[in-house]
Parts: sequence; structure tokens; C-alpha cells
Amino acid sequence: MTRELRHHDKSQSMGKRAKNKVFGVIYSRTAVVFVLLLMQIGVMGFTLTYLEGYTNYLYGIFVILSMAAVIYIINAKGAPEIKMTWLLFILLVPVVGVGFYIFVQTEIGTRYIGKRLEILRMETEPYMKQNENIVELMRSSRLANTNLSHFLYQQLGFPTYGNTDAQYFPLGDDKFPVLVEELANAKKFIFMEYFIVEEGIMWDTILNVLAAKVKEGVEVRFMYDGMCSVALLPYEYPEKLKRMGIQCKQFAPIKPVLSTHQNNRDHRKICVIDGATAFTGGVNLADEYINEKMRFGHWKDTAIMLKGDAVQSFTMMFLQMWNVDEKRPDIYKKYLTVKHRGFRREQGYMIPYGDSPYDDENVGEEVYFHILNHAKKYVHIMTPYLILDNEMITTLTRAAKSGIEVQIIMPHIPDKPYAFYLAKTYYSELIESGVQIYEYMPGFIHAKVFTSDDDTATVGTINLDYRSLYLHFECGVFIYHNPVVYAIEKDFQETLDKCHKVTLTEVQNRSLFTKVYGQVLRLVAPLM
Repeated sequence: MTRELRHHDKSQSMGKRAKNKVFGVIYSRTAVVFVLLLMQIGVMGFTLTYLEGYTNYLYGIFVILSMAAVIYIINAKGAPEIKMTWLLFILLVPVVGVGFYIFVQTEIGTRYIGKRLEILRMETEPYMKQNENIVELMRSSRLANTNLSHFLYQQLGFPTYGNTDAQYFPLGDDKFPVLVEELANAKKFIFMEYFIVEEGIMWDTILNVLAAKVKEGVEVRFMYDGMCSVALLPYEYPEKLKRMGIQCKQFAPIKPVLSTHQNNRDHRKICVIDGATAFTGGVNLADEYINEKMRFGHWKDTAIMLKGDAVQSFTMMFLQMWNVDEKRPDIYKKYLTVKHRGFRREQGYMIPYGDSPYDDENVGEEVYFHILNHAKKYVHIMTPYLILDNEMITTLTRAAKSGIEVQIIMPHIPDKPYAFYLAKTYYSELIESGVQIYEYMPGFIHAKVFTSDDDTATVGTINLDYRSLYLHFECGVFIYHNPVVYAIEKDFQETLDKCHKVTLTEVQNRSLFTKVYGQVLRLVAPLM
């Protein structure tokens, strides 16, 4: 390639990034807030200038609207912290607060998705039947896990499985070659659902494999979150993949001003191959996840591969989300695999689970609560963010006060400085209660992992923040008595060796700016 062509390509790339940044502002809810703020100022100015004699009436209307919104919020379902933030917002700036609340609560597109998912769950229910013998075997081992199994199946349709092997990947660098190999070995179908996709070494390699498999007659479906169209991929990118023979779609494509890219996004990472192999975890399809691109120091992420009966839940989870906007029913039976007979005790139990903002169940948080509440010796956690509701603070501190070793590994180099400042506002309370907090010195932690007592773990996509726990579509796998738990805990200990333990003195000696900035952010944390 000539120097002129390289320069032209680089200029095009830079122009595309700049264009996407502009689109990001236009598409985001920042635009809506800005317009509403202008309305607030305009209403005040217009009232003072032209409607001075009607000020009392207008004030009364705003008071009535605000009170109606307040009454509705107080009586609605939801976390108290989220309600309090909305109430504060509405009472301080009525026009902006009420307008923005209506905008967020009436997102027709994602509400439609919630209703469709409930219908699709009923459609897939016959293919996700619980083997009661496995539950009874779990009961004889640990009754509390049977209760979790009952909750996940009866309320949400996620069965407990045995007969599943697992391989844990301590880094995206480790997952990548295995993923490519498994994709290359696909014979029937490949389903992929990811939050972030960006052109580069990782995605280009995978795309070449997918294109080759399509030519071999393998059915390939690829879905990614619509937020990618804001900054990472062209809006028409699915058409490019369709021309290659790959079925492709965006989840909830972003529409200018009319939608918000922060609410109810598809944050899941799922890959299913032939119904026999599944991947999940924190690793997206971009080069920083495999350390081919350095953004925030060394990128520490994790993933897990399942082979066996438990893959069936990931197959159905993918098909449910894929069919949200499809009019014709899918042939679910076509993608099932034959389950193993009997039960291999050494493989323990697996419960793949998903979380939706519209099922009135905080599934990810409930799994985390379960692990914390039933630990006997320790709970070890890796998370990139620490933006906690009162229930999670209480559960973490109660476990530590009860003599359970609670250790949390956080990033030392954050990807979002505001989230890092906000996380530090929780440090004092946690450390004073006995929770140990560590920061990963080489860079950024993106893993979402809990381990406990050498026999229990969960690996998935769910961060310890409001967005993951309340707003996004998420997934994970709860693991009990499978040998992979030892590999997960081993990775935690090896990561701990690269961490610095945060002391209470360090937290108290933070700069005034850091303290005040974090405390102010905490006011709006539930809406971030």
C-alpha cells in the first residue's frame, strides 16, 4: 500500500471516529437533558417576561405535575435508591425532572422487548425442563443451593444441570485462541451475542472464520448491541455481514434523540456452537480485551467455556433475544442436543441464568446475595465497578462482620474516572466493617467473578453497579461442586499477588476534590 493510500485510510478512519463522537452526543440522552434544560430556562424566562400575572397559576401546574410524578414513583416497583434520586431530580428541577422521567419510562422499544421476551420464554419453556433428580441430588449436598435452584427455575425458567464440563479463562488472551478453534470446528450452527464489537485483530480473525463456516453450510447468527453504532461500527454494518451470508442484527438500534443508549442495553456475551459448547464472561470482541491494544494498562478479564447439558440454556437465551423482533416462530427443536443420561457427581451442578430489566427480578444481584449469605469461610470478588445499593452494602458488611473473609479486587487504572471516584465513596464503610479492598496495579479489571468456600462460583457479565443490576440485559452461570471452581479461585489468588491493599488511612487522605466529586456523583449514581 502506498503512503498516500495509507494516509487516506487513516484520514477516513479519523473522520469516522470524529463523526461517531458527534453522533454519540446527538443520539445520547445528553441531548434530551440539554433540550429539557433549555425548556426549563425558557419557561422561567417566558413566565417572568410575559406571564407575570399568571405566575401563581403556572407554579401551581408545575407543583401538581411534580406531585403526581412523586406519588407515582413512590408507589411503583423499584429500588429505593433509584426512587429517591428521581424524587430529588423532579423536586429540584420540575420541568427537566418530570420530562426526563417520562422520556425514560416510556421507551416504547425496550418495553416491547420486555413483553416479547415473556412470550418467547413461554415458547421455549418445553425445551428447558428441569430434571428433578438433579435437584434432589443437590438437595442432599446443600439445601440452600436447592432453594436458589427453585427460585431460578420456578420464577425465571432456568434449570439446574449436571453433566457439564467447564474451562475457565483467566484472560481474554487465553479465551481468544480457544474460541477461534471452537468456531472453526462448528458443524451445524454458531450463535453469537455481544455488547461491544470493534474492527481489529480479534474481530477480523473471528469474522474470517464465520465467513468460512457459512461457505461450508454452517448457520451463523450474529447479534450485537445497538450502542456500537454510536462509536464503533457503521449503522449499516449488519448489511455488510448479511452480504457475507451471516445473519446479523443490532439489538435495539439507537435512534437520534428518541432513544437513550444508556438504558436497557444488551450487555450479555454469549457464544453457542452446535448446541454443545457455550462461552460467556466479560470478554467482548475488541482488541483491548486480548491486550492487543493498550487503553488502561493491562486488561484483566475472564471467561468460561461450557460443554455439555448446561449449554442448552444459553442456546435458548440467545434464541429468545434473537426472536424479539421476528414475526415467524423459530424451530427451537432444531438446535437442541441430546442430554446425557445419569449424573456424573464429579461435574457438580451448573445453572446458566439471564437477567432482564423487565421481569421484576434482580437475578444477578440475587445470585450474588446467595453466595454472600451462605458462605462459611470466604467470598472473593472481582469487579470493574463498585456502585452499590443499600442491600448490597448491608450484605457485604454483614458477611465481613460475621467472620467471613470478603475480598474485592478493583481496577487501579479505571476506564471511567467518574465511576472510580464514585466507587471510592464506599471504601470507608466497607473497610471499617472488615471488607478487604484491593486494586489491580498493572491496569484495569473487567472481570465479573465471585468465588466462595472452594466449591461455589459465578462467572458472567454482571458488574456491581446499578446499570448491570437493574437496567441491562445480563447473563452468567452459577457453579457448584465443579472442579472449575478451583481454577477460578487460583486465578483470584494469582491476581491478588499483583494488587495493592487499600487502607483506611489512604481513603481518608484522599484529596478534597476526590471526596466532594465522588459524594456529588453519589446523588445521581442510580441513574448513571
